[in-house]
Amino acid sequence: MRIILKNEVDNLGTFGDIVNVAPGYARNFLIPQGLAAEATPGNLKQFEAERGAFLKKMQVRTENAEAVKAKLDAVVLSFTKKTSEEGKLFGSVTAHDIEEGLKAQGFEVERKNIVLPDHIKTLGTHTVSVKLLSQVVANITVDVKKEE
Repeated sequence: MRIILKNEVDNLGTFGDIVNVAPGYARNFLIPQGLAAEATPGNLKQFEAERGAFLKKMQVRTENAEAVKAKLDAVVLSFTKKTSEEGKLFGSVTAHDIEEGLKAQGFEVERKNIVLPDHIKTLGTHTVSVKLLSQVVANITVDVKKEE
């Protein structure tokens, strides 16, 4: 089934892309969620009319995200965790901990935008990515220290 994406969908495309998907995926998820519309001639005309306004809006969002990225790249979060005598952490640093640390510094970042493949379970300095937009990703430094 051919659809027009109204929003960015991970692993599928961005606004305005015309893609082929399984009919069930389109009818049961994408269209009811407002993420897509069927690619009919009428919908294509409507999309072309909305395209200019959307591109202007996306440009503003990208500029704002770039400004936030510049600030986030300078952020260093420090966490102190209990460790065993061998230096192994009791627990770990999670995306929730990073989200709370960023909120304390005045940044509003959703947990789902923090790219953390696995919890941080070792002492030292780690780099964590924060996805602001699909094309704008900031890197923050997370420093995990031993609790005295």
